[in-house]
Amino acid sequence: MKTSKIFFFVLGAVLAALLTWWLAGGTQAAAGTSAAGERSALDVIMTRTSVRAYRDCPVGSDTVELLLRAAMAAPSAMNRQPWAFVVVDDKALLQKFADSLQYAKMAASAPLAVVVCADLTRNPGASGDWWVMDASAASENLLLAAHAVGLGAVWTGVYPRSERVKAVRSILGLPGSVVPLNVIPVGYPAENPEPKQKWNPGNILRNGWTR
Repeated sequence: MKTSKIFFFVLGAVLAALLTWWLAGGTQAAAGTSAAGERSALDVIMTRTSVRAYRDCPVGSDTVELLLRAAMAAPSAMNRQPWAFVVVDDKALLQKFADSLQYAKMAASAPLAVVVCADLTRNPGASGDWWVMDASAASENLLLAAHAVGLGAVWTGVYPRSERVKAVRSILGLPGSVVPLNVIPVGYPAENPEPKQKWNPGNILRNGWTR
């Protein structure tokens, strides 16, 4: 009987501890962080910065899928979603990016890169370069997601420089209807650069171009 009482006392204590932990996690989630200590969206936005050096460590396929899911959650004009994403983890191709693109030298040391493209065949009826905004929104989502999960990444521009578009098309064998917007090397950071302070009230105007 005594043993039974001890058992139920311990069981009750464990359940109480679990309930306390669960409630604390719910409170944290409501405040913008999870029980796992994930940062709030605003913190991720404010602390993201370009990372150009990476550790020799692969990025798991589940993590890559998470980045792409975040990218595809971006807004898109009329929900056309003209974007396409080429994930490149072949070392020879990454070296070709480094050799062919002046500002993508870091691709050679990255475990992978994501090339954000627009497939113009999936953007019927759109006039002008509206796809640029869609693909840019997707790219920013990808960069923020990378930072949120402890990765580093950097946007290296391709479009609208014709020679860069031609180089990436050649490296990846892209058809003429597919336009690469950028190459984003991704990896676990080997450096921790401080985010640049970009807040400037002087860039804000109200109700017209008056100061």
